[in-house]
Amino acid sequence: MSAAQPARRALDGVLLLDKPAGMTSNAALQTARRLLNARKAGHTGTLDPLASGLLPLTFGEATKFAQMLLDADKVYEAGVRLGIETDSGDADGKVLSTKPVCVGEADLHRALARFRGEIEQIPPMHSALKRDGKPLYEYARAGIDIARAPRRVKISALDLLAFAGDRFTIHVACSKGTYIRVLATDIGAVLGCGAHLDALRRTHVGTLDLRASVTLEALEATPPAQRDALLAPVDTLAMDFPRLDLDPAAARQILQGQPLPLPHGKIPGDRVRLYGPDGFLGLGQWKEDGRLWPKRLVSIWHPPGNPVKSIIIAGDAAQGQSKSTL
Repeated sequence: MSAAQPARRALDGVLLLDKPAGMTSNAALQTARRLLNARKAGHTGTLDPLASGLLPLTFGEATKFAQMLLDADKVYEAGVRLGIETDSGDADGKVLSTKPVCVGEADLHRALARFRGEIEQIPPMHSALKRDGKPLYEYARAGIDIARAPRRVKISALDLLAFAGDRFTIHVACSKGTYIRVLATDIGAVLGCGAHLDALRRTHVGTLDLRASVTLEALEATPPAQRDALLAPVDTLAMDFPRLDLDPAAARQILQGQPLPLPHGKIPGDRVRLYGPDGFLGLGQWKEDGRLWPKRLVSIWHPPGNPVKSIIIAGDAAQGQSKSTL
């Protein structure tokens, strides 16, 4: 009879994971959660099984701020194979056609130039986008093609890193919602020989950098008592917003869901990171009524003498939507 598993524990923070290729984002999440024995865990947007690289995982209070990275820009290194088109647009798909490759480096540079800036992409059938409650990839597996409207995305950087014969590698910085395999197939179409994505590595998500990441192997090799030290703090996900420090009275007011008058005039941007004497409180939002409202807060205990735990319902605070437990 096997020993009982230890109870999952409360754990707050962000693990910058270097996900291996060939593993789903959920499998990577569940492995990391098991190794950390964490009660609550999530990720900040999936990374395709084909892809490797940066996958920020959230634990405990950090799960409240995962949306910050869902909307963030991303950076990738992508390998593209010319002359072969697949039904999924990547190396895992069924080959649809093969064509000879007569492409020089100058041709490739001209093709890449057409995709810099704002462009339109048609989402692939092999994607998690839903139609009538069903993901498109389920229709694709059944041989059904669904009409998809083009979406506008932004490619802020697109640079050639290497080119040899029928394969090239590119550096891509792009907005949320960009499909790199669609970019690969569209480049192949412009070149006239077809193409598919055969490797993908994500290096940045917003301000987060792959160089600060850890692999699952390194996490497992770390003694259990030292694994928590590999987590970044919860406010790592909100570093794009300016910081505002509150005194104890103002921090208590915000944690109870009450607005504050703006100190020193309007704060740049519509959201700020809020800190009290005990650390990160969450996000606040400046509104047209000239006050700073709590937007999304962590659950935090006040210093001794004021044991009030504030919880913001559904993450977004509004008048009458906060509750306190004594």
